Amino acid sequence: MASTFRLEIATPERPLLNKEVSEAQIPAETGYLGILPDHAPLLAELGNGLLRYKTGGKEESLIVHEGFIEVLPNHVRILATAAENVSDIDVKRAEAAYERALERLTINVDDVDKARAKRALERAESRLSAIKSVH
Repeated sequence: MASTFRLEIATPERPLLNKEVSEAQIPAETGYLGILPDHAPLLAELGNGLLRYKTGGKEESLIVHEGFIEVLPNHVRILATAAENVSDIDVKRAEAAYERALERLTINVDDVDKARAKRALERAESRLSAIKSVH
């Protein structure tokens, strides 16, 4: 049995991570997936949230937003629409985005794209939640 697996994370703009890790907690659309070496293969939709992984006994994390997860026994590939380091999150900007999205969801106007506003609200919530969980 292997003690690590390759975790690869990429966005349309750039590859973000390519490391050997001992475990990962990945936000899927239907809830978090806990991944260890030799995991059964699966495909899933990536959700919004904090992705945690351990490498060299140290826990690290990133925020990921929507995309796809491919799990193979010793390789996990994540193709995210967007991803960022928690330390790069601008709290004031995330709070403002949250308020804007919430306002768009609560007003009753036909020209507001409610699905887009809901996704923006989920992204802002995941950013704010990540900041709280790592501090």
